Amino acid sequence: MTQARIAGASRGRYVALVAFLSTGLSVGTTGYAFGAFVSPLESEFEWTRAQLNFGLSLAFISGVMAPIAGRLMDRFGARPVMTGSLLLIAAGFLLRPLIHELWQFYLFSGIVYVGMPGASILPAGRLVAAWFPRTSGRMMGLVTSGNNFGGLTTVPLATAVIAVAGWRWGFVSFGFLAAAIAVLAFLIVRDRPEDGDRTADRADRLGRSPAEPNGLSSGQAMRTATFYLMTLGITAGYFTYSVVLTQLIPHLENEGFSAAAAAAALTAMAGFGLASKLIFGRLSEALTARLAFVVSLGIQAAGLMLLIVLGGSPVAWLAVAVFGLGFGGMGALTPLMIWEAFGLRAFGAIMGLVSFVGIVPALVGPIFAGLTFDATGNYQLAFAITVGLYISGAIALLAARARPSEAILAATDH
Repeated sequence: MTQARIAGASRGRYVALVAFLSTGLSVGTTGYAFGAFVSPLESEFEWTRAQLNFGLSLAFISGVMAPIAGRLMDRFGARPVMTGSLLLIAAGFLLRPLIHELWQFYLFSGIVYVGMPGASILPAGRLVAAWFPRTSGRMMGLVTSGNNFGGLTTVPLATAVIAVAGWRWGFVSFGFLAAAIAVLAFLIVRDRPEDGDRTADRADRLGRSPAEPNGLSSGQAMRTATFYLMTLGITAGYFTYSVVLTQLIPHLENEGFSAAAAAAALTAMAGFGLASKLIFGRLSEALTARLAFVVSLGIQAAGLMLLIVLGGSPVAWLAVAVFGLGFGGMGALTPLMIWEAFGLRAFGAIMGLVSFVGIVPALVGPIFAGLTFDATGNYQLAFAITVGLYISGAIALLAARARPSEAILAATDH
């Protein structure tokens, strides 16, 4: 192996590490760790659960921004988009300690969500596909396991900082972390291998090269049934983030778990989710990402049903494990499905369009969960409806084509 190829492979690993940290911080601080701030904010400001959850519903802003961030990334590259997005997230968290009114909480949450798509799945998907095309499944699993690493680290960090210094310093700690990763992204991230050999992973199993991105344009993709079926399946899975993860700590506390035990359960779920990404990333290389996503939705449905049935009993830890093993794979499989079906030519734009539809679960999920809790005193109804959505999403994905890009491209050219 030439020195250039060794250097290229080394750079790729550092790029993957930055993408890992960026996705971990983005998802960990906005999703997993949200529950740690619920009780302190309720106590200080006397806001209702539904009012607080509307702050989560502002994640629809990420859906609106995703197509814009995707097109910017296709045009200018991942580095400037990642760096700017992380700085926005840092600003949103560093401003949160200043809140005294509910509208301020919403405003600063909105700033964080503007930065979310450009700091998480969009650059992670593009960078892995470009740097590691032959081993994309396992590498995507490794990089997107940052989501779960974020859960493993941000929940105990937030819990500890809040206990010692209060919720304001909890938000400040997240802001400093985002700023630090923004510096790393600016210094390290490059869109593709810079050496002439394009690394040992030059040609992948789908015949795509990072040197010459190919596939469908966003317009061609949108003229296919596959695009809409995959979007439906992915959107169904997104209810995991808006209904289950953000409400798990309050749910378990409501069922009799202590605050510490509920936080530990969410941390454990993140750990299982991390393992899940590695498993499903490798599985996608054997089954295709689409079929692996169907398996993921099925396991999540089983885990959530167990969570409903087992309530606050000690056996509920089994439900945490099952659900964690199912949901973790989605983060790795979503960009892999888009790449397998449509290629890398307009990956950012297509991924952005799919994420735009994520507005629905982001906006509806938290409000619905909060309202059903306020009306019934528990989350059982919200969780049961989410199971139905998983099943519907799996059916849509089974109806989609496995690797349609070549056939679709030929058809749309006529």
